[in-house]
Amino acid sequence: MSNPFVHLELSTPDTAKAKAFYSNLFGWEFTDNDMGPSGVYSTFKPSSGPGGGLFSAPGMPTFWLAYVGVEDIDASTEKATSLGATILRGPMEIPTIGSFSIITDPTGATIALFQPK
Repeated sequence: MSNPFVHLELSTPDTAKAKAFYSNLFGWEFTDNDMGPSGVYSTFKPSSGPGGGLFSAPGMPTFWLAYVGVEDIDASTEKATSLGATILRGPMEIPTIGSFSIITDPTGATIALFQPK
């Protein structure tokens, strides 16, 4: 697959409960990263497949978001728009990591695009 899933992200109101659940279910180990005013972003990397992260933000619903790898975040975001997508966020830079966009496809499904640094 030319554009694989590269990251999975969980938004949850209870990060401790989510980490305990996924640790016990899958054996995932989490690393907490202090993101300053944004709070803590906890990452995980299973032995195979894409890794991911989880976070909590006030007022955000609970959901999983899949990120697909792209070579050019700006071109891919523009192409998605030309194909009927709605841009929810981005393109935005994650310092030292890369850039991402979050889009809703023409059927209403949400997915993210990610270009590594």
